Amino acid sequence: MRAMLFETPGKPLRLAELPVPHPGPGEVLVKVEACGVCRTDLHLVDGDLPDPKSPVVPGHEIVGRVAALGEGVTGFTPGARVGIPWLGWTCGTCRYCRAGRENLCGKALFTGYTRDGGYAEFTLADARYCFPVAEGYGAAEAAPLLCAGLIGYRSLRMAGEGGTLGLYGFGAAAHIVAQVARHEGWRLFAFVKPGDEAAKAFARSLGAEWAGDSDEAPPDLLDAAIIYAPAGPLVPAALRAVAPGGRVVCAGIHMSDIPSFPYDILWRERSLHSVANLTRADGEEFLALAPKVPVVTTVETLPLEQANEALARLRDGRLTGAAVLVME
Repeated sequence: MRAMLFETPGKPLRLAELPVPHPGPGEVLVKVEACGVCRTDLHLVDGDLPDPKSPVVPGHEIVGRVAALGEGVTGFTPGARVGIPWLGWTCGTCRYCRAGRENLCGKALFTGYTRDGGYAEFTLADARYCFPVAEGYGAAEAAPLLCAGLIGYRSLRMAGEGGTLGLYGFGAAAHIVAQVARHEGWRLFAFVKPGDEAAKAFARSLGAEWAGDSDEAPPDLLDAAIIYAPAGPLVPAALRAVAPGGRVVCAGIHMSDIPSFPYDILWRERSLHSVANLTRADGEEFLALAPKVPVVTTVETLPLEQANEALARLRDGRLTGAAVLVME
């Protein structure tokens, strides 16, 4: 099979020919149809994430068809359509797993980071961490739901219920979350890189009643803000924008350093939270909700061999919505 390999931070992915893997106990072999290109993949390639598997096949927004079942797997049949997310394996026995907080498992493995992912024609997955994907979506359109959608959904749940919501950074995750938030009755405000008029227009097209530069104050105080851009200086900016009792949620796996800020902008019961990974409950809830909204993803497709180009475009902000690699 063809696969793109990450070997060294700062160097392009390498196209390789690898043997098709065989599923072990509890695993499924999936023939990949599409794999989204996530900012976490960019953090991997740029060396921001510690101790990856090396070499590793990146990619964790995977949509494909079950090709073979490992010993003991039930609930799937060959040809079934599945999605494979970032959280790829957990121990099932630690205090977090036993409490339904498997996203915090200290022994967890992650798709496209510490186990091989979907920048390939085939991939293996733990059957426990595969989700059914609605046939109404095309493979490329469904792929961003598996991380941009799932992490976005978890961050929205952390934000609370209803009111005014600010989204900092309007890329793959925000364009999905915006649709869910509007469906649930939030008033939506979008904050983008200063001068990015295309992103402002994109946000307005998805229901934002105001879109401005990330260093601007919104027209109304926010009840909650979610930060998708990996820029630490946005944290004090968002705290200044939320009302007393408001909440700021940091939704990325990596962020630049947060500058010091006065206690006054945190006081009056404002709170600051981070999001870590996802749970299977998140996946089941969101993938059932997405077709009902319905969430419509905006994607730009590229062939597998152009993974480096997709990452470069993401790094440079030259994407509208999400990039998705498709297998030919």
